[in-house]
Amino acid sequence: MTDQERPDDPSVVDPSVFDPIPQPDREARRAAWQRQASLTKPTGSLGRLEELSTWIAACQGHCPPVPFARPRIVIFAGDHGIARHGVSAYPPEVTVQMVRNFLDGGAAINCLAENAGATVRVVDISVDGDTPASVSAHKVRRSSGRIDTEDAMSHDEAVAAVAAGRAIADEEIDAGADLLIAGDMGIGNTTPATVLVATLTRTEPIAAVGRGTGIDDNAWMLKTAAVRDAMRRGKIVARDPVRLLATSAGADIAAMAGFLAQASLRRTPVILDGVVVSSAALVAEDLAAGAREWWLAGHRSTEPAHSIALRRLQLEPIVDLGMRLGEGSGAAVALPILAAAVATLARMATFEEAGVSDR
Repeated sequence: MTDQERPDDPSVVDPSVFDPIPQPDREARRAAWQRQASLTKPTGSLGRLEELSTWIAACQGHCPPVPFARPRIVIFAGDHGIARHGVSAYPPEVTVQMVRNFLDGGAAINCLAENAGATVRVVDISVDGDTPASVSAHKVRRSSGRIDTEDAMSHDEAVAAVAAGRAIADEEIDAGADLLIAGDMGIGNTTPATVLVATLTRTEPIAAVGRGTGIDDNAWMLKTAAVRDAMRRGKIVARDPVRLLATSAGADIAAMAGFLAQASLRRTPVILDGVVVSSAALVAEDLAAGAREWWLAGHRSTEPAHSIALRRLQLEPIVDLGMRLGEGSGAAVALPILAAAVATLARMATFEEAGVSDR
């Protein structure tokens, strides 16, 4: 799609434009709360599990909800030009090495997914290296530009990345996924993520920049300066989500934004992970208003920008364990808790069924 075609040709379908997002089923949610009140327990005694179970009933559109049959974790991998300028504790070549580790089943997310009954897919959106054809079918480019001095990618690449994320969501949902988790892998990716969060929430860099992979004070100062300079460029286009992605993000984050918005359009619940995924979620909500109604926050990262993003999204994390790995790991830890919420609403006996006296 060329710049000349985009604004004037009605036959050109822009994949960054979304149809109105449906909302979770209110009647199913109401029925779920009524069922909660009839179960053999004091009302409210299961705490937030009750709220989570009614949310899943609303997403599934019926009560009681059914257990997840195919929860799926998709890791979006991409490199970032800013990583070569002292903002990360690890060298950029780790990204492609970790893609191989995911494929070999040796990463933390592989272990956590198996424990939670989920499966893992990794997609190369913008890795600065060669990856197997099985993961690179949606590759948009290699790495991204150095966002403190240049755009992350072109406008057309940003549109292509959003389209890739939408296509990946469709592939997973069409294959039977009934719950999705987006994960991230990319050395330096907390820098563009922080830029997006701070720009969209008008937060000063010093309040948003964290330690990422475990950087020291000198690297933190370099990272804060990079975020500051990137924000100066990003705030000019902050009201245009695609231009903001092109200026300040990277193809991997843009693809995550498309993935999250498309999942909502397809009425599929999502557990968000940490700061990188949540930065994409902020943009996804701008692309497709109301998409956040289909998302839960799996955990709270130690990255300051993550808490800022969660406040803007009005999402309360399920767990807070001091994690900061990425990969979808925090969301994977939260998945069994969500499954427990479903099980209690679906399988617990009512007072009448059990012959137990209600108050």
